[in-house]
Amino acid sequence: MAYRNSGTNQKNTSEELFIGKENECKKCLNLVALPCLCVDVFDGTNEMRAGGEALNFAVHASRFGDINVSLIGAVGQDAYADCIMDSISDKKIDVSHIRVEKGKVTAHNRTYLTPDGDRYYKEDSWTGDIVDKMILNRDELEVVKRADIVFVHFWAGCFNQIIELKKKSNFKLAVDFDRYRDFEDMEKYAPYVDYFMISGEERLLPRFEEFSKKYNGLFNMSLADKGSVTYYSGTQYTVPAKEVNDIIDTTGCGDSYHAGFVCSHMITGDIQEAMIVGTEFATETLSHYGGFALESIQYGNGKSKFS
Repeated sequence: MAYRNSGTNQKNTSEELFIGKENECKKCLNLVALPCLCVDVFDGTNEMRAGGEALNFAVHASRFGDINVSLIGAVGQDAYADCIMDSISDKKIDVSHIRVEKGKVTAHNRTYLTPDGDRYYKEDSWTGDIVDKMILNRDELEVVKRADIVFVHFWAGCFNQIIELKKKSNFKLAVDFDRYRDFEDMEKYAPYVDYFMISGEERLLPRFEEFSKKYNGLFNMSLADKGSVTYYSGTQYTVPAKEVNDIIDTTGCGDSYHAGFVCSHMITGDIQEAMIVGTEFATETLSHYGGFALESIQYGNGKSKFS
């Protein structure tokens, strides 16, 4: 069983924000994000926000008028699933490939916040077998194969399936390696990753510079309040973080940056501009709980500013 809807805005009346007047942009790039759909439950507050790397990425990618966005993932039949689907009911996202699995619990994460808004988790925070152990079926693999851009995080149960499919397909692959630090292991995947992204520290930059001289992808490292750095063919690109006076929550900040960075670069081909867009998205995310605002500003037609 899967969710079935039009795959487009159910509530949006601002059609001019997107290319064309049809439900789907026929000349747009097709993006697939998978598989982590979850709910962040903020301890000590009344906040329960839909999130997960794939969901956060997809929501921010849907702000680009030049990109059709599809999600692949799995949810149960519970309040967490309702939270996820309600949160994106007004977004330009195709949800028809999200499985609904009877008897399973939708992934959720109990999130704790420091006084400065930084999130942290405890050993029993995460409940997520439904996505951690997800293996793609034939139909889902065909959806991925037809995409122009695919986003996946390194810890996904289907990660190796995506790598194997990439070896014989033409889509661009964006991977979030998060805080993984085994560079010898990561290098095995570098030949197949077009957007190689991690959350890092400045001391790790030489490793990315080295990778960029050996492989053809963009190697992007987020450095929190120190901004971000991208290497391409040995050349370094740097964008500082924007000052934020009141940080509410850092959840999803990296996901929103990655969406802005990858989608902008796919459209414009400009690395520096893509990093600026990613930074704008991440800065906005810091101002609210969760990985995206319930009413997101739309980002139009590949332009370098919000419309």
